[in-house]
Order: sequence, then structure tokens, then C-alpha cells
Amino acid sequence: MDIAVFGGSFDPPHIGHEQIVNLALQELKVDKLFMIPTFLNPFKDSFHLSPNKRFELLQELFKENKKVEICDYEILQNKKTTTFETISFLKNNYKIDTIYLIIGADNLKNIHLWYNFLELRELVSFVVVTRDGIELTNDYVKPTYLQLDIDASSTVLRKNMNFDLIPENLKKKVKKIWKQE
Repeated sequence: MDIAVFGGSFDPPHIGHEQIVNLALQELKVDKLFMIPTFLNPFKDSFHLSPNKRFELLQELFKENKKVEICDYEILQNKKTTTFETISFLKNNYKIDTIYLIIGADNLKNIHLWYNFLELRELVSFVVVTRDGIELTNDYVKPTYLQLDIDASSTVLRKNMNFDLIPENLKKKVKKIWKQE
């Protein structure tokens, strides 16, 4: 089985995430794409929406797509979980031939700082989603690139409360949750 893994905070899920998934399924020859929301990103100290709310939103967003599976492995750890741990979990629980690890261009310059990076590099093929204005050179991996023509970021969305960046089928729910969190 060939899979793609797309992890992140998804705090909240936005149209950029949706387009990354659609582009990856179109460009990569995979049997399944695992979306893996973090409990807490190893490089962050907090989240806005609870892990369970983010998981529910991703399930709602991709409920019609049989190739997308929302995986709660990191949430169930109830702590910061590294990508290496998650990839090891997937390899131990599924019969996998190829793993494409989808990351944003902003992660590329510091990829060598990730936990067990050298071992991780042996387990996965990196796929970098491009973004305007972000340097793509590095000395650590030779990735495949996915060209995405959208400027959407959860950080910017939260700062500006720009609900136009939320997929239509999630807008009402995100607005309601946002007020409660």
C-alpha cells in the first residue's frame, strides 16, 4: 500500500488544507491519505481549538472522500508527538510500501532539526507544498514539490478572524466553536 501522511495542527482546518489534500490525491499515486491532527505541535506551546474539535472538523471536511482517513493517533497520545513516532506507528500497523510525507514549505529549512530526522528521512519520501515567498533550498532532502496557488494560513486566519478561508461545509460549525473556545 502506498500512502501519504499530512499532519499538522489544523487549528482550524482551512481551504488551503483542503486544496493540499485534493492536489496530493491528484498528483501522488496513493491508496490512502492519512490526515493526522496533532495533540500539540512539538514546536508550539498551545492551540486554539481543542484536539478533539479539530479532529471532528477534519472528519466533517473529508467525510465524502474514501481515500482520506483522519487518524487520531497523536491526539490519543495526549502530548506532543513527533513525526518520527507517528510514521513508526503507521509502519507497525499497516502494510506500507511507500510513505509520502507532506510538509509545508515553511518547514523545509528546519527539517534537519526534527526528532530522529536521519531515520525519518530513510522511512519517507518528502513532499513539499510550495508557498509564495518561502525559500525552497535545503541540503537535507530531495523532495517532490506540489505547487499550490493559495495563500492560506491558520495563524493568519486566527489573527484576522477571516472565515472566508474556512471551507463552506465547515463555516457555520467553526464560527460556533470559535466563540466557545
